[in-house]
Order: sequence, then C-alpha cells, then structure tokens
Amino acid sequence: MIDHFNLPVLDLSRSRGFYERVLAPLGSRFLAEDGQAVGFGSATWQFGIVATPSPIPKLHVAFRARSRSAVDAFYNEALAAGAKSNGSPGVRHQYDPQYYAAFVLDPDGHNVEAVFRDGADLSGE
Repeated sequence: MIDHFNLPVLDLSRSRGFYERVLAPLGSRFLAEDGQAVGFGSATWQFGIVATPSPIPKLHVAFRARSRSAVDAFYNEALAAGAKSNGSPGVRHQYDPQYYAAFVLDPDGHNVEAVFRDGADLSGE
C-alpha cells in the first residue's frame, strides 16, 4: 500500500547514523541523500528522514522484520545507538498471538518498532 515514508528529524546527521545502525538488522541500508533528506531501503528508497525545523510531531513507525532474532538485533542496536527502550522484545498478545515486537524512542522521540508476525509470508519483500 505505501511505497515509501519520510520521518521528520531535527539533526539529519545524528539520525542518519542512528537509522543506518538500527535498520541494518532488518535488511535496509543507506541508499541516497537528496538535499535535506536521506533514504534507506534494500533496492529503492522505502524509508527516509527529512530535516525539519523544531518542533516536530512525534510519530510511530513499524518496520517489518524477517525473524524474532532480527527484532532482537534491531532493539540491541537501537539501545547501543542511544535510543530509549519503549518496550523490550516480546510477544504482544494484545495485538495478535503471533505479534513479536520491540519498541524504542529514536533521537527525536519517535516511537520506532520492529515487528515479526510468526507465520507471516515475507516472500514479497
């Protein structure tokens, strides 16, 4: 449904370093910089960050992971990169019995999630 998404950030360089680390376990990498925007993905720009003047709205974005171990790696990388925990890795029965996720607050306070749904068909990625 969504081709790509751009998240507002205050410090482009700081956020680029953060997202380069936390998206790697999920199979995404830095692809391009276009003025005040930086794009990540596996082959095309799927997620971006855009320098935005303060104040910025706090948003929630969830990235699909290929396994529980990828969720765990995302969470560990995020904490190592300075994120604050907003929910350690685990099953979220309130969403779905197969919903395994972790949540962190990025350098701008955005709620960033990695989620793996056991049994999900990920062949389309």
